[in-house]
Amino acid sequence: MSTKIYTKTGDKGKTVLIGGTKILKNDIRIETYGTVDELNSHIGLVTDYTPDEHQREVLKLVQDRLFVIGSSLACDPRKETGMHIPDLREDDITILENEIDNMNEQLPVMKNFILPGGHVAVSATHIARCVCRRTERLCVNMQQHELFIEPLILKYLNRLSDYLFVLARFTAQELHAAEIIWKPR
Repeated sequence: MSTKIYTKTGDKGKTVLIGGTKILKNDIRIETYGTVDELNSHIGLVTDYTPDEHQREVLKLVQDRLFVIGSSLACDPRKETGMHIPDLREDDITILENEIDNMNEQLPVMKNFILPGGHVAVSATHIARCVCRRTERLCVNMQQHELFIEPLILKYLNRLSDYLFVLARFTAQELHAAEIIWKPR
């Protein structure tokens, strides 16, 4: 027997955090973890387009970590959830840094600003990078409003956007797509 996907509990514009707290669906916490979900969907698309098998595996790890971040953001930090919520670790950031360094070693030195484009895989990766930056800004907004957020989340998202930028360049090289140099008027 299948479980119904709809509960009808959100029909009046409210949702429930892990821990039982009801809040409006436009709450900054909901906006933030909804954007994490959007980012995760874009990462799925990037994974589908990425030609490098190793980077596809890294992107699957990223998707897992984004679920961890979303779970953390979906919890009411003032309440005990009664659930084990996985946590983000410093070595998750180290993995991204190592990947950035390894890809950068194979790329030409960047001497100009580059525009997103040149191949759909490159463009999709830049879109994911932009959504990652928006997610990061929403997390900072939460902090500014004194809402609890694990400090490693900001660090991870900052490094993830760097990783996605380098991955876009790396993917362009793998696909023999020319980088589009920005030439200001």
